[in-house]
Amino acid sequence: MAISPKSVKLLWTAAAGRCAFPGCGERLCIYGSGNAAPFTIGEMAHICGDKPGSNRHDSSQSEAERDDYTNLLLLCPTHHALIDRRENEAEYPADLLLQIKATHEAGITHRLDASVLEPRRAVARKVLAILEENHASWLQYGPKSELARREPGNERAHAVWVSERLSVIVPNNRCIAEILREREAMFRPDEQAAIAAFLLHVRSYERWVRDEMDYQVVLRFPTEFESMIKEASHAGP
Repeated sequence: MAISPKSVKLLWTAAAGRCAFPGCGERLCIYGSGNAAPFTIGEMAHICGDKPGSNRHDSSQSEAERDDYTNLLLLCPTHHALIDRRENEAEYPADLLLQIKATHEAGITHRLDASVLEPRRAVARKVLAILEENHASWLQYGPKSELARREPGNERAHAVWVSERLSVIVPNNRCIAEILREREAMFRPDEQAAIAAFLLHVRSYERWVRDEMDYQVVLRFPTEFESMIKEASHAGP
């Protein structure tokens, strides 16, 4: 028995193409750049294991029940491997995985229903306002600000910039990222590359702020993302 096309469609649609593991939400369809075609990294994990000896295997299930949508959970490769490790079977029983699936799918439905009520232009304007606050902070206190150029060795001025990164820019970036994830359906396929670049910038910037990587490795802010948001903020619904 194999997973039917119907179950595949139900699973990917209900999960919105995102990893259902709590706190993950990784996008499981990767949009290519240039001539590269999109590809998927999602894995359809069995809640009750499909083979004898596998985690959570239920011998009372029929083959059809094992490969049905109701016994499947959409995960990224990392979390699929995590729940299927033998030593983790007690930590991730079938009942918990069913609850994880239900919570994820209910959350997707709630966010999509809410996004339908909010015009695309309003969402873009919300994002643009946050971007402008970040830009104002960078202009006022950043390494290329008038203050930094005038007093390059001023430790107190540098401390203010460090504070701005932690208290303004990083939280604002997280807020924008959450808005984009919750309203993904509002953006066209040709806009996904700019969004992906911004999200990568957010992750790398925050890792630099936490001293986990060098500044040279941080993906610079993608100007194409800002242009897309500005265009959407002036366009129709």
